[in-house]
Amino acid sequence: MSDPRDTAISEIRAELSELDLDWSESASGLFSVSLPGTRKLITECALEVGRHGLSVRAFVARKPDENHVGVYRWLLERNLKTYAVSYAVDHLGDIYLDARLPLVLVTPDEIDRLLGSLLTHADGSFNTILELGFASSIRKEWEWRNLRGESTRNLEAFRGWLETGASPEPDQP
Repeated sequence: MSDPRDTAISEIRAELSELDLDWSESASGLFSVSLPGTRKLITECALEVGRHGLSVRAFVARKPDENHVGVYRWLLERNLKTYAVSYAVDHLGDIYLDARLPLVLVTPDEIDRLLGSLLTHADGSFNTILELGFASSIRKEWEWRNLRGESTRNLEAFRGWLETGASPEPDQP
């Protein structure tokens, strides 16, 4: 009978190679994976195969500068619509996505679904997290760049509420 941990490690190696992702394995069963996105350009995640399960964690955003309650409430509401992953906050207030699976569920299809869910939620929530938790900083950067004639290209996603002076409205969960 094969060891479930060894089987899971082999499945992960094979699927990461098949998906053609940028990844490394720093120790047996400890993987770092870079997932390319559109709003959040890269989502770094760690996969760790333990004795009984797979743990996955990805950094989404640092602790919000403002509106902590609004940001964290929005994330908790989003947890109702996620597949396999949940938003979490560490002791510093930084935002992560987290997942845990028993080793018997670690298959190529499930790894693909799990990484897809992780990327969907990290990338899809990124601008809303910035709008809710960093609106003042974004507004100051917008004004500073406009005053100096600098490019605002990387702030285009926020143009609507920046130009009207309105407060950002979060996407509904």
